[in-house]
Amino acid sequence: MIKPQGIDHIVLRTVRYQDLINFYCNVLGCKLELSKDNIGLTHLRAGNALIDIVDVNGKLGKQGGGAPAELSNNVDHFCLQIESRGEQELQEYLKSCDVLYGEFQDRYGAQGMGRSLYVKDLVGNNLELRFMVSKSR
Repeated sequence: MIKPQGIDHIVLRTVRYQDLINFYCNVLGCKLELSKDNIGLTHLRAGNALIDIVDVNGKLGKQGGGAPAELSNNVDHFCLQIESRGEQELQEYLKSCDVLYGEFQDRYGAQGMGRSLYVKDLVGNNLELRFMVSKSR
């Protein structure tokens, strides 16, 4: 039987390759782990998971067909568990980075109920930013 332990990685295809890498590193705090420029692939560390950024115009990206568009994203959304902080503090931070965000709501996720909001990255992918829930639930 298969027993999932968490998200290993997600893959985002884009025509704004370096810009998207910069967004995930500079705004969301991911760390560059490995870059394979010869095929247009960069692995970014997000806690215990990876976010892979693929250049649609690179060797690997061309295998996936056309570029994602506003109404044709290749991912509905993904959720990043983030370190707990005040809601207003997070909203102020996102605003200072010119990131559009929605309202906080209680939502169910892999760690149970928690507070989260949705944002869009700079190429239109939907992300849910979710406060980590304490282990004593």
